[in-house]
Amino acid sequence: MSGTREAVVRMANQIARNFVAIGHDKAVLATADHIESFWDPRMKDMIFNADPSALDPIAAEAVAHLYEKGHPGSQTRATDFSKHGDLHNSDAG
Repeated sequence: MSGTREAVVRMANQIARNFVAIGHDKAVLATADHIESFWDPRMKDMIFNADPSALDPIAAEAVAHLYEKGHPGSQTRATDFSKHGDLHNSDAG
């Protein structure tokens, strides 16, 4: 796995761990929402092509949800806020 792909796997796992306290199913949707709302298309492509065994269970389910079902809709105030004024900000800077 390339360094960049390792970085997006690490970020997806970190996001998932931040949401674990809200329960597994909600954490999956919140992780998917965050990735869809803040990651640029190149980052999403890398995570969709990453080795799923490198992902924590919540992150793996979130990525699978995005790949199979698309955006789950806003799950947190942060992603709801990012849509105001058509900002659609990205973690990619």
